[in-house]
Amino acid sequence: MIGARGELALDVDGATHVLCLTLGALAEMETLFGCTCMEDLQARLKRLSAAELMTVVEILLRAGGCSPETASQASNCTPPGKAAEAVARAFRAALG
Repeated sequence: MIGARGELALDVDGATHVLCLTLGALAEMETLFGCTCMEDLQARLKRLSAAELMTVVEILLRAGGCSPETASQASNCTPPGKAAEAVARAFRAALG
C-alpha cells in the first residue's frame, strides 16, 4: 500500500502506476456490468473476460491518478495473472 486511500503500486514494463478503488471507480464498474448492488458486482467480478479485466484495471488506474491514455496502455501491457491479483489487492485494501 502506498497511500492513505488504499492506493496500490502496479509495476508494468518498468514503470510504477497507482491503482485505487474509489466510490467513483465502483460506480463505473457497477454501470459497466449492469449491477445494482455490491453483491451483484462481487459475483460479476468473479467471471470477467480478459477484455473486462483490462477495463477494470484501467478504471482502477484512472482512479489512482493515471491519465486515460496511460491507464489504457498500462492495462493492455499487464500480464493476466498480475492484473487479476492487482484487482483483488485493490478490493482488499479498500474494503478490508
